[in-house]
Amino acid sequence: MPEVEKINPYGDGREKTEQVRVMFDHIAPAYDFMNRAMTFGVDKQWRASAVKTVTRRQPVAILDVACGTADLAIALARKLPHAHITGIDLSPEMTAVGRKKVARRKLQDRITLTVGDCLNLPFEVESFDCVTVAYGVRNFSDLLRGYEEIYRVLRPGGLLCVLELSTPRSAMPKAFYRLYTHTLVPALGRIASHDRRAYSYLPESIAAVPQRQKMTELISQAGFKDAKWKTFTFGTCGLYTARKE
Repeated sequence: MPEVEKINPYGDGREKTEQVRVMFDHIAPAYDFMNRAMTFGVDKQWRASAVKTVTRRQPVAILDVACGTADLAIALARKLPHAHITGIDLSPEMTAVGRKKVARRKLQDRITLTVGDCLNLPFEVESFDCVTVAYGVRNFSDLLRGYEEIYRVLRPGGLLCVLELSTPRSAMPKAFYRLYTHTLVPALGRIASHDRRAYSYLPESIAAVPQRQKMTELISQAGFKDAKWKTFTFGTCGLYTARKE
């Protein structure tokens, strides 16, 4: 079992899935602001790299797992005018924020957001050409099962594209990163979201999630082929890709 599966937002005995849902419901109003603030806006560049990877394949049916407030779904819709993006997320409040953003951009006919469990996807076998996950897999209560569900709903030849936060390896970036994520981010998060645990859980879950080669090994274990990884910004974010034969 990956260590991240044991890391829970509140540690109060509830299943991780339920704790994650409650946490994101709490922080939904502040989520977009915190993403920009925590990454100094670099999260937009990371997302753009994922979109570029996906657009090379020109998928028509895309599933965005753990879609949150729909940033990635919106970016994909803009670059792929013939695609339909289905987003799914545990949190009703996060998807509510996402729907408002989709409506403001008049993309309701091309983006559908739904509330659901990413470990029990409510879709038929081989329904999508591509599945994306941005900053969400570390919140899965069972990573292997999550990847197996994604594999199930992908069509043969389909692409998996995952963005996930990671820890730097080099000494100096790692020291700054640790100071920033363990002190400044939790303090800012408490002020912005009024949730004392949410932004302490963040660095804990990043430190515990499988990274780089270990993540590609887990993806391969779920049945995927050609699992690859690369990192951005001193190793603070990883992009993982794989395909279904």
